[in-house]
Amino acid sequence: MPPQDMTTASSPSGGAAPETPGPDHVLDSLQHQVAVFARRAEQTRLGGVGQVRNSMDRAAYLLLNRLDREGPMGVKALAAGMGIDSSTVTRQVAPLVDTGLVKRTSHPEDGRAVVLQLSPRGQARLDEVRGSRRELMSQVTDGWSEEERDTFCALLTRFNAALAARQAAHQTTPAG
Repeated sequence: MPPQDMTTASSPSGGAAPETPGPDHVLDSLQHQVAVFARRAEQTRLGGVGQVRNSMDRAAYLLLNRLDREGPMGVKALAAGMGIDSSTVTRQVAPLVDTGLVKRTSHPEDGRAVVLQLSPRGQARLDEVRGSRRELMSQVTDGWSEEERDTFCALLTRFNAALAARQAAHQTTPAG
């Protein structure tokens, strides 16, 4: 039996679950598991399926992925789509441009404007990292049915959408 640490225990405190959990038990457990998930996700992203060469910074992965899925766009559009400010995108894109994963090109309709575009090198790198991460997800969920994978993905997508909506609402609400 694996050691029961904070990541495998049945209660947020790491001990046995109380016999009669209070109304906040599920929410306590959920917040704990989300924290553990964030830590584990960060640890595994560094190596994918154990290959350090397939690691990629989370910000870089999300930026490259968005450019791949939505095509060339300006910094403001990229920032808005990701729910972050333009200065953050500018800072995160700079090393991607420097390493040739992203290229700056003139906007097709307004030559004065600049758009960011995934380069062929960036596409190849993204495909390599995606493949490694896909293999990791396959290994981690190996004993799961297709329905369990679908359900987990749907619930995680819903959870992320709710977090994004909450963040957007707080960004547009004036401080008072």
